[in-house]
Amino acid sequence: MIFFRVTQNINIKTTDGTLVKYLKFKGPSNLNNETVYITTANDFEDLKEVFVNVDEVKYQTRLLKEERVRMLDEFPLELGISNKDEYIKDFNYTEDVKNKIINDEDEAKSFLQSNEKVDLYKQLKVKKEQINVAIIGSLGKTIGEMVASSTALRILYNKLKEVYSVVKLDLYLEASNNTFYSRDREIYKKQKFINFVFPLSITSAKLCTYDYFIDCSSIRTKSSYYNELNFVDAWLYKFGIDYKKIPDHEKYNQLDLDEFEPDEKLKDKIENAKLKGKLLLFHPYTAQLGNSIPQEVAVELLKKLIKKVDDYVIVTTISVDGKNRDNVIDFSKESNSFNDFTYIISNMDAIITAQTATFHIADAFMIPTVAIFTHSDIDRKIKYYNYVKAIEIEDKSKNLSKFVFENDALTFYKFDSWNELKISKIMKLLESFWYNLAFLN
Repeated sequence: MIFFRVTQNINIKTTDGTLVKYLKFKGPSNLNNETVYITTANDFEDLKEVFVNVDEVKYQTRLLKEERVRMLDEFPLELGISNKDEYIKDFNYTEDVKNKIINDEDEAKSFLQSNEKVDLYKQLKVKKEQINVAIIGSLGKTIGEMVASSTALRILYNKLKEVYSVVKLDLYLEASNNTFYSRDREIYKKQKFINFVFPLSITSAKLCTYDYFIDCSSIRTKSSYYNELNFVDAWLYKFGIDYKKIPDHEKYNQLDLDEFEPDEKLKDKIENAKLKGKLLLFHPYTAQLGNSIPQEVAVELLKKLIKKVDDYVIVTTISVDGKNRDNVIDFSKESNSFNDFTYIISNMDAIITAQTATFHIADAFMIPTVAIFTHSDIDRKIKYYNYVKAIEIEDKSKNLSKFVFENDALTFYKFDSWNELKISKIMKLLESFWYNLAFLN
């Protein structure tokens, strides 16, 4: 976490309209006040950028000594692996890179934070029936990461409930320049064990009202365990929970749609679609081009699905090729938010998707899903997903360019592996779900 003050009063509006107020530092004063701010490293950099865009002379940040704030009698106890002195460690790392003391920057960066195992239970020192816990920073960047990390949060909540009668978990998300803050907030609000979601920064006065806090700043990029373990296991490790002792069947995703009221047009369209048969969602594209099914391949797969899959109605939430097809129901106009998309997924009978958040969400609703991966980290991503099976596409392309820059004109065999992908193989995997369910029954 970063501890700082600001030089002038200013309000920052988040994407959902919430105002985060920053007040000029009142000094000399006790550092437990409304003008001492705490946030993550990423959010701090975003905030400085906002200040530059407004008036870089008038609005500035000033770092405060972390130790002085942490020494406050009211300062809460830190749970999990400590992230103390993050700014100093980052500063020293940057200087070492400049002075060429560090050669392998990527490898060194992943060890900026402690990876030493801790025991959550040994850290629980507060003797009271009810506790409040502040979680500083998001537990992921992508939708899939956040959905999976929420599973670890649920397990953390349950572990704390073994010790305390009432546990209130509050999340403080990066918001200074986060265009996805509203979406991120909605993801975490889908968890019944989350008390409230707030935007960063948080004042020292507010943080001092909590019994415990967990610092999630920079975990994704500066800890080795996050890149080695499954998302759920990585966060359990961070929280001080032995992930090996948590049964696999407890590591399922969960999303609550009870408080979401979908638009009547969306509800009616889904109900009408169900009258035509079982619904199969085809979701070939992702925000990351390298994880998407190439458009030419996606179009051909869609055509074959239409011809060969008689017992399903094909559904999409994105335009596959810009054409209106009689046998495909397009929900792209109705899928306008995370809630809409989640609601659509929850009503599917089966899903075929690229490597995207879709299969993480599908797991929460136990929807049989085939995910098509273009990277080899399949086992890490779907380790605990009983309703997801994966197909890996091996990259057989060869680039004959002698330059560093990518030259598609000199790339051969680019689609060979994609051309080997058969609808029959995909549908066989989907049918295996129904076979296993029938066998269990």
